[in-house]
Amino acid sequence: MDKVVDSAARAVADVPDGAVLAVGGFGLCGIPSTLIGALVEAGTSGLRVVSNNCGVDDYGLGLLLRAGRIARMTSSYVGENKEFARQYLAGELEVELTPQGTLAERLRAGGAGIPAFYTPAGVGTQVETGGLPWRYAPDGSVAVASPPKEVREFGDRRHLLEEAITADFALVRAEVADRHGNCVFHAAARNFNPLCAMAGRVTVVEAERIVEAGELPPDAVHLPGVYVDRVVAVDTSLDKRVERRTVRPRPAGAGPGGGVSAGGASEGGAAHARTTATPASAGTDTPVTTPALRTATEEN
Repeated sequence: MDKVVDSAARAVADVPDGAVLAVGGFGLCGIPSTLIGALVEAGTSGLRVVSNNCGVDDYGLGLLLRAGRIARMTSSYVGENKEFARQYLAGELEVELTPQGTLAERLRAGGAGIPAFYTPAGVGTQVETGGLPWRYAPDGSVAVASPPKEVREFGDRRHLLEEAITADFALVRAEVADRHGNCVFHAAARNFNPLCAMAGRVTVVEAERIVEAGELPPDAVHLPGVYVDRVVAVDTSLDKRVERRTVRPRPAGAGPGGGVSAGGASEGGAAHARTTATPASAGTDTPVTTPALRTATEEN
């Protein structure tokens, strides 16, 4: 019942070339960066990856992409990854762009054993009629295009049939996991992680903290261990990246540390000082809803 393995390399050692991977994360928030790094080191190639996006050029899934290890991406957007766009337009990478909510539901349906579902998202666009370029030829023509989708009306509204997604392996990141694989995600890092975990036939979790079975209050568990096959601890001293950090200009009268000087204090200025004084990789301890469990606040 103990699902903890001693290294990320061992956790992904049986991922074969050409495997379908469901990878959690949104931008760079909550991505399984340690497991991705282990796949880079292993040399696994020809991967068919399902993930909201493909990291950035030098981090996350972008490392596998830059090394030429990804053959196909199913994503909702390109994001900040210029190499993703270059490979797609050059015909080196097959890309199925999917509406974000549809992608989430396809993963959820796969984990729930539902083979397909109807949705109004994409009606009246090329998502419905087909013809979206999935892969370009070297001469710039479309080598592979999306097929048209089945349409039905429910309540006088047209809906498209979307097929569920299942994966050979799922890679996710959790804030806390116990030895039975029960997981807790922190804030926005929850994103696609539980959905990917449910859709994987073999699910590997990298956790920032591993606790003994029974330490997690049942009501605090976001992902039951029944969906998890392996758990590996990660090095929490490594910096976490932010895809694009945007801050407002310092308000008038702000002191050198971001605080507001006497006479210039305001509720909005104080809130701004709190948001800009903390680096992206910093964190503070904060309690969660159950007193038996504390997690570290993280920006991603």
